Parts: sequence; structure tokens; C-alpha cells
Amino acid sequence: MRAVLQRVSHATVSVDDTVIGSSGPGLLILVCAMHGDDDIQARKLAEKAAKLRVFKDDAGKMNRSLLDIGGSALVISQFTLAADTTSGNRPGFSTAAPPDQGEHLYKEFATHLAAQGVAVETGQFGADMAVELVNDGPVTIWIEN
Repeated sequence: MRAVLQRVSHATVSVDDTVIGSSGPGLLILVCAMHGDDDIQARKLAEKAAKLRVFKDDAGKMNRSLLDIGGSALVISQFTLAADTTSGNRPGFSTAAPPDQGEHLYKEFATHLAAQGVAVETGQFGADMAVELVNDGPVTIWIEN
């Protein structure tokens, strides 16, 4: 699985002009399941996201995790993280998990993140979503397992 974590002051996701999820301060997490991924990868990625030290401590260093600050997370499915751009000008997405598996692993990731003690809200799998955020820092980190 792959994820892009963005440290945010605030983030929202809307479908058809209706806000369906929000977070902040905390993380906006874009998640993509890849072929061959399973529940173990979803759990490990969620644990990594919860514990990754990307928030400032009192000295201004990135030494605190989402758990340490009591932050929240907005989790959005993002199959385009599987983009293969090695050939031509049109990205290919054949390495992304099929939709049914992708949705299952996306939900597993969110469930495992919440089980770590993080307040989690989500987008709507497969929907056209409008995501708004205020990136804090900016801090944007790509993780995968």
C-alpha cells in the first residue's frame, strides 16, 4: 500500500458540494491499495501513519506523532498514487488493486488507524471528491510497505 501524508491545520472532503468529512489539526492521508496488498499491509501502514513523527515538539523539531498531539486524520482513497509514468505521457494504473479489493483495504486502513486512537473521518470510495486543505509547514511525506 502507498500513502501520502500531509500535515494539515484543517482539511475537508466534499461530494456533490456537501462536506462528508473533515480533520485538523492532524493529517490528510491519501491511500492507495496495490495489487498483492492485504490486511497486514493496511494495518502496518496505519500504524506507521499514526506513529510517524512529523509534528513539532517544543523545540520546533519534528519529534511528535499524530498520537502524541491527539490529532485527527482525514483518509481519502486515491488510486492515482499507483500511476506508472515510465512510458509515454498518459499514466497507467494497472498496478492499483481492483476496486473491490481497494475499497476493502482503504476501509481496513481507516479502521486500523482509528484502533490506534486517532479520530478518523473518510471520503467516499470511488466518488468524485473535492478535497480542501491547509497544509501546515508544508509537510508532505510519501510512505509505502
